[in-house]
Amino acid sequence: MTAHMEQPASDVAGAKPAPTDSAATMIAAFGGVRGMIDMTVPGLVFVIAYTISRSTWTSAMTAGGVALAFAVVRIVRRESLQHALGGFLGVALAGWIAVKSGKAENFYAFGMFLSAGYATVYLTSILVRWPFIGVVLGPALGENFTWRQNPGRYAAYRKATWVWFVMFILRIVIQIPIYWTGNVTALGIAKVALGVPPFLVVCYITWLIMSKAPPPVKVADAEDEADDDSDDSDGSDDSYGSDDSYGSDAGVRRSREERVAD
Repeated sequence: MTAHMEQPASDVAGAKPAPTDSAATMIAAFGGVRGMIDMTVPGLVFVIAYTISRSTWTSAMTAGGVALAFAVVRIVRRESLQHALGGFLGVALAGWIAVKSGKAENFYAFGMFLSAGYATVYLTSILVRWPFIGVVLGPALGENFTWRQNPGRYAAYRKATWVWFVMFILRIVIQIPIYWTGNVTALGIAKVALGVPPFLVVCYITWLIMSKAPPPVKVADAEDEADDDSDDSDGSDDSYGSDDSYGSDAGVRRSREERVAD
């Protein structure tokens, strides 16, 4: 995935193309590959620990320890606390559910509920005409929500949001049957397989969709355009007023000359 790309002209009149590193921006906006690894590895550690120990408590503590280590590394490096604490809290909650229920497969239940929640959010955003990918990437690309006045760009964000929705649905459809079998090893493998690989594929598809869309119009450019239009309007009004004033003065002089002649 290359970062910089050439874009066609925008459908918005007077729009100024803004350079966009869409591929890198998209991956970073959703936590990045590092974020996905932080969320995937603890699940892999859990299934390995469970296969060896057959203890839900031991497996949960081991996975939680790995998640905590990832969080500490992120904090030490002064990286986003959102991803550092989010990953740890997610694993901690999943471990708590598994230990309290006494069923190791419930360690992965939280992730399935989370995928269902994401799918609901993405679908709702499409139905209310605020596609979630546009809400996330718009500010990241500097265009904020100007894409809503750009039909081509709105359509692209809508299509990309459908792609992400399908990914979350596939995760649920594949994992639920395995969950009901109680096969923790198969469920852990499915969790890992449905983590980073689909995420990267969906990011790439999103990049392909956005590469064919009109370029983003940065908010600063849109404001400059509005200011220019306002200045042009004020200038034309002044010019019009000057012409009227000139015409009025000429009429007064002619009237005075006629009276002197009489």
